[in-house]
Amino acid sequence: MQVPASELSARLARFRSEMDRRSPGWSLAAITEKINLYYFTGTIQDGLLLISWDGEAVFWVRKSYERARCESLFPDIRPMKSYRDAAAATGPVRGPAYLELDFVTLAQYGRMQKHFAFTSPLPLDTHVAAVRAVKSPYELALMEKAGEIHRHVLEDLAPDLLRERIDEVSLTADLYSVMVREGHQGLMRFGMFNEMLLGQIGFGTSSICPICVDTPGGISGLNPAVPMSGSRQRKLEKGDLVVIDIGCGVEGYHTDKTQSYMFGRSIPEEAIRVHEQCVAVQDEVAAFLKPGAIPSEIYTTVMDGLTPEFRNGFMGYKQNTVKFLGHGIGLWIDESPVIAKGFDEPLREGMVFAVEPKKGVAGVGLVGIENTFVVTPQGGRSLTGTHRGLMPVGF
Repeated sequence: MQVPASELSARLARFRSEMDRRSPGWSLAAITEKINLYYFTGTIQDGLLLISWDGEAVFWVRKSYERARCESLFPDIRPMKSYRDAAAATGPVRGPAYLELDFVTLAQYGRMQKHFAFTSPLPLDTHVAAVRAVKSPYELALMEKAGEIHRHVLEDLAPDLLRERIDEVSLTADLYSVMVREGHQGLMRFGMFNEMLLGQIGFGTSSICPICVDTPGGISGLNPAVPMSGSRQRKLEKGDLVVIDIGCGVEGYHTDKTQSYMFGRSIPEEAIRVHEQCVAVQDEVAAFLKPGAIPSEIYTTVMDGLTPEFRNGFMGYKQNTVKFLGHGIGLWIDESPVIAKGFDEPLREGMVFAVEPKKGVAGVGLVGIENTFVVTPQGGRSLTGTHRGLMPVGF
């Protein structure tokens, strides 16, 4: 399962090009965030990757150096006891230094500054995000695997898990077991230190309960201390809408998919019409996912084409709405760029997006859809299937 040396070399070369393009005159880039470390070195260890403009990149590892040597094909891995060791070998920083300011704690920054003696570091986060946004054939192959597992479980296997009076927590546990057996890595990773096992799974109006996460849907939660799981009290009844919004990961790489089911009998016609409009929005966005398209323009064009009535509460429920139609995805569920205002750089072939137009319906829950699409010259190609949602179960 080692990331090929050629893959690591290509990533580093793209990073250097991105730094030269965005920040000419840069001197040193220091990477410590674990997923960025995995991206560039092929292993997740407690360490520091130093990339200098005029020298070779060195991965300094505190723990575990032995495991890093076993897992990684990165060409220069060295042990360190503290940043003092890395700083002594690196020498003075003579120009601008760049750090992942979204992730470096003040204590960590203090230790780095003490030994490297740089001043006023500049943010590195957007540079790394831009490199990670374009997936290589190696990365896309892993996302293809994740997408097929995702499709198979939610379209072929999940309907058999739905039974009358099952509660949301029990369904979550059953679905997690199936996902892992089919190849899911067992957790999903998000930016800003967050991880989850699966995602949001809810019956009826549980799927529109307000939550702290920037997402169109919601979940009732186990209790105030654990708000991101299902409810033991909410049991599945005939006529319920079931919404399963989960990720699937293979060797670090994710896909995102939302599948909905009508259990026992159909939901109201009005809700079905709203769902169909959301599916039409997904198809419209996917058609725009071509190299050269501008994410902010896609967002504006699609939103401007919606009626005021449909836009009211779209991408959420009532006032709890979000201001995007889709998000980048890869080693994190929530990557850049985003199909939203403010994202003005052109799309490139190989970028991947989770497109998720959804809308809450009073008394019913969250209707809509989500699939993961790769940018191609012909438009977005789904990695997670083409089912239109609202699958009837138990009729």
